[in-house]
Amino acid sequence: MAETAPLKPTACLALADGTVFYGHGFGAIGRCVAELCFNTAMTGYQEIMTDPSYAGQIVTFTFPHIGNTGTTPEDDETTTPSAAGMVVKWDPTQSSNWRASQELQDWLVRSGQIAIGGIDTRRLTRAIRQQGAPHAALAHDPDGNFDVEALVAEARAWAGLEGMDLAKDVTCAQSYRWDEMRWAWPEGYTRQEAPKYKVVAVDYGAKRNILRCLASAGCDVTVLPANATAEEVLAHNPDGVFLSNGPGDPAATGEYAVPMIKTVLDTTDLPVFGICLGHQMLALALGAKTIKMNHGHHGANHPVKENSTGKVEITSMNHGFAVDAQSLPEGVEETHVSLFDGSNCGIRMKDRPVYSVQQHPEASPGPQDSYYLFERFAEAMAARKKA
Repeated sequence: MAETAPLKPTACLALADGTVFYGHGFGAIGRCVAELCFNTAMTGYQEIMTDPSYAGQIVTFTFPHIGNTGTTPEDDETTTPSAAGMVVKWDPTQSSNWRASQELQDWLVRSGQIAIGGIDTRRLTRAIRQQGAPHAALAHDPDGNFDVEALVAEARAWAGLEGMDLAKDVTCAQSYRWDEMRWAWPEGYTRQEAPKYKVVAVDYGAKRNILRCLASAGCDVTVLPANATAEEVLAHNPDGVFLSNGPGDPAATGEYAVPMIKTVLDTTDLPVFGICLGHQMLALALGAKTIKMNHGHHGANHPVKENSTGKVEITSMNHGFAVDAQSLPEGVEETHVSLFDGSNCGIRMKDRPVYSVQQHPEASPGPQDSYYLFERFAEAMAARKKA
């Protein structure tokens, strides 16, 4: 069935089940096919649209005020925006923010991302929750000419994220150094000039703010591509190894990532820290399994409990796959769980400083409750150097 069309619709969102939404198009002109998800964050739409973990996804924002703070290059999480498209309830209004350098509409045109406004996002979100994240085709045409049957067919024909390795599409092309630290008033971004630890960060789709957090924790960061071998990682003589966030099916990326991680774990005693896809990569390397979730976790208000203390952290999340806690092998324990659905949000080896979490402790966007995990990583490297 189709939504009642507004006057002269210029954008169309077609789901694989045949549901069609009409609205107002803005941003880039064209069409895209991807998985449709929803994000409940009230801030950070620019960071979300530039998060490499959203590759292969169209993001529905449940918060209606999207575009009101404009955009600024300082908030981009990567050079090339990754999300396929944007769905919002209200068309973006003129921005009002002292940091804004460009309107959202113009920024989307420059980044090549398609957007649709005037959508009943509550209804769309309910459908995603009840039926699972659907495959969708999003089209923007100023003349309002849409071949709806073809769009639905494209959505139905799309292969989906399961079995898809997207890390190779968003990773860096070559290694580089990173020393920029977290933003702080009034200086803004500053440089790490006295690092204490050498860290190799494997880039499966790393966000800039994660790298900033590592630098702020005292790390001299060298970033390597997702397909880096254990020999390439260890050639930098690191004090620790970091596994970044990223998009796609962890089992697919694990085809080449897991052997590297296994070798590092088997041949060294280095501290290892993983986030999001990096968490899933570590779990696979330790012998656990991952599963596709119904609609995933996407937002900046997700409660996560740390099992050892009972402390509840409000976290930022973005993932459609999860580690199966029932598959954790002996010697590996669950450290964090989601209080929304009980899914796994963290693991660690019982006898080594090797751990990972599903949430995003870099808080971009979101709360900073989990920032201590970067400090824990630094403490583990300090203890190893002292020993």
